[in-house]
Amino acid sequence: MASKAVYSAVAIVGIAALSGAAWWHQSKPQGPKEVLAGNASAQPAGKSPAAAPARPAGVEVAKVARITLQDDAQSVGSLRSRQSVMVRPEVAGRVKTLGFKDGATVRRGQLLVQLDDTLQRAELSQAQAQLSIAEANFKRNQELVAQNFVAQRVLDESAANVQVVQAQLSLAQARLGRMAIVAPFDGTVGLRAVNVGDYVKDGADLINLEDTGSMLVDFRLPERYQRKLRPGLVVELALDAFPGRAFKARIEAVDPLLDANGRSVGVRAVLPNNGGEPAGAGGGAPLRPGMFARVTAIFGVNTAALVVPEEALVPQGGKQFVVLVVAPSEMPSAANLPPDTEWVSKRQEVKLGVRRQGKVEVSEGLSEGQTIVVAGQQRLQRDGTAVRIVELGRAPAAGPASAASAPASAPAARASGG
Repeated sequence: MASKAVYSAVAIVGIAALSGAAWWHQSKPQGPKEVLAGNASAQPAGKSPAAAPARPAGVEVAKVARITLQDDAQSVGSLRSRQSVMVRPEVAGRVKTLGFKDGATVRRGQLLVQLDDTLQRAELSQAQAQLSIAEANFKRNQELVAQNFVAQRVLDESAANVQVVQAQLSLAQARLGRMAIVAPFDGTVGLRAVNVGDYVKDGADLINLEDTGSMLVDFRLPERYQRKLRPGLVVELALDAFPGRAFKARIEAVDPLLDANGRSVGVRAVLPNNGGEPAGAGGGAPLRPGMFARVTAIFGVNTAALVVPEEALVPQGGKQFVVLVVAPSEMPSAANLPPDTEWVSKRQEVKLGVRRQGKVEVSEGLSEGQTIVVAGQQRLQRDGTAVRIVELGRAPAAGPASAASAPASAPAARASGG
């Protein structure tokens, strides 16, 4: 029992000693080091006067290049004959004669189809006989009136009768003429739909006739191109029937009426049918109506156009910008940069022109050889931001007018052909 009491007393004394030590540690005065450390921990984040500079933002870049750029517009259409007609009879009848062979060339006025005209010829003969009688009666009445044997009224009636019979003769001749169907213009006939002996109704299809000496192509373009369209403008055609070949045509007419639904304007171009070969060479298969054509209307060619990749554009507030990569010396406002900073960002407004195959023409705001950001612009919210080139972008392909080399002080971008 005595030992238990001793142990209890020792435990109580130990607990009291620990409590006193803890109270003394919390209530003792702080030294200079502890005060500085406490103030530093209580200062809000971002208020440190000696904050470390941020790491440069990684970006991809490309060069502003100068190339040959064509201002054009694309559409599709189908070739049509200069003149085309489906030959049809005006009256019903039985086919008596065919004056052509399938696919043959015919001349204007050449007989194509002759319908049986036996009845019409009989009517013509009857009208001719009646005219002879009417003219004889008129002549006889003239003599009788001169001798005062008949009244003037009789002569007038016979004269009117001559005019009536002449009209009947003209009608008979017209009916006979409609039985012979002739070619209205020079051209090539297609495949006939009738044979000799067939009975055809008025308006039935007999044969198609095509004037393929020159071809037409009708196409439509958006209304924004209307001010650029004019007769004589050159268009290029690519035909599926002649892969790899280009055909030149010229605009013949522009429809003055715009399509209110599609907001487009109709255009008609004409090209010579030169045997299916470019530059007027002959010997190939002729162009045929109905061929599918891809049309390129050429408005002009700029041999020294400044272009940038489309991905370099940063639209903002209805304007277009690009981000340039420049030396820190060109941006005096740039501050708090890492010691090894080589390049900083600079936002530049630009005016755009033609867009072609991932490239955009820049008419104002840039110079050839400048370096622009094509990926990573979202990290560059302020001018003078330190940048680090992580991968070189592809510069716009240089055409006949190749891009000049960049200054040695600018970051190089890898050029690509194509």
